Amino acid sequence: MITTLAYGNKGLPVELPDHGVTVIEPAHLPGLPDERQALVHALDHPIGCRALRDWLKPGMKICLTFTDITRATPNERLIPWLLDYLAPHAPKENITLLNSLGTHRPNSQAELERLLGPAVARNFRIVDNQPENEAAHVQLGATRDGAPALISRHLVEADARIVTGFIEPHFFAGFSGGPKGIIPGVAHLRTVMSNHGPHNIGHPNAAFGVTEGNPLWEEIRDIALRVGPVFLVNVALNTRREITGVFAGDLLAAHRAGTEFVKRASMRAVPAPYDIVITSNSGHPLDLNLYQGVKGVAAAARIVKPGGLIILACECADGLPFGSAYEKLLRQAATPAELLTRIAGCPQVQPDQWQVQIQAQILRRARVMVHSALPADAVRAAHFEPCPDIAEAVRQAITARGPETKIAVLPYGPLTIPYLEQ
Repeated sequence: MITTLAYGNKGLPVELPDHGVTVIEPAHLPGLPDERQALVHALDHPIGCRALRDWLKPGMKICLTFTDITRATPNERLIPWLLDYLAPHAPKENITLLNSLGTHRPNSQAELERLLGPAVARNFRIVDNQPENEAAHVQLGATRDGAPALISRHLVEADARIVTGFIEPHFFAGFSGGPKGIIPGVAHLRTVMSNHGPHNIGHPNAAFGVTEGNPLWEEIRDIALRVGPVFLVNVALNTRREITGVFAGDLLAAHRAGTEFVKRASMRAVPAPYDIVITSNSGHPLDLNLYQGVKGVAAAARIVKPGGLIILACECADGLPFGSAYEKLLRQAATPAELLTRIAGCPQVQPDQWQVQIQAQILRRARVMVHSALPADAVRAAHFEPCPDIAEAVRQAITARGPETKIAVLPYGPLTIPYLEQ
């Protein structure tokens, strides 16, 4: 059988055995017949608050956040439509578009033009979150462990705040979207590091699909509410990046409605763990780098047998990224166990430590191979095994394990979240 994995922009066909293979995909939902009209309707009939137009008054400063190039949000459609909606109420000089980078690198002008469309990128004020510039943030109390809760000054000091994004299952925050557009989206690095510290990352409820009872998400929620009223615009997507639902309105109420919608499409029960799980990281732009690819590995890890094999297909056109804190941390230890020991013994949280912690936890109980555009030595330095040919790797694994080997395939990676039936 031939199965195509989401990989880069084109996909990756893989030949697999005709028997013993289970393909696990999200339920396909058709795109909305008129996305723009659905957005406008949601803005005028929001969940849990007044229509967006009723938030707007002459002279108001408006801050509108958008997700960066590592996210699949259809910004090139959403942001121009939102700006058209705002146009009768606010001149463009009163609007700031805030790139919710979190702790990621800034985007180039060419990337912004692809993200937002040339007309928006060239004619509106666009600023990046500056995660290491304390003066660019406002302190709103502290995190639970006493670090300052620092949120972008552009968002906090605006008269009207609009936070956009899309909702998908998230491997330690439950779901993306909602208050995550504020933390880590437009937060300072110190705040993110505190929230993403080992005590939160290691909690059993810091997992796909869990928000309430997840201490990491609950802290994100609590700090985000300190910003003041926020109008949320989140969407759900199918595998073609078509909008399947628009969830606008109150930050928490609209996000809750969206997560319930996404959960029904994405969460898939399986009866027993598998010997081999083949996964992706949902293709471009979500598989731009190996750091993001840990999400696909985490989805597979939920249903792989102890000592089993995970194979990740993640293009990594942007490297690890090379020179990132993620790469530097991985190179500080020879084994996953040593990585976890270093993290546990470090008195201060380091940037990207959370991704390394989750990766190391998985590597202690499963073998992980990576098919990518990365050099083989870079994959090995990241504690993974290079996989130039997925089909051949599967054949070798079946030879070693026997003909009863059970294989699961997650063609869209973390857009599908499998879980073991109780």
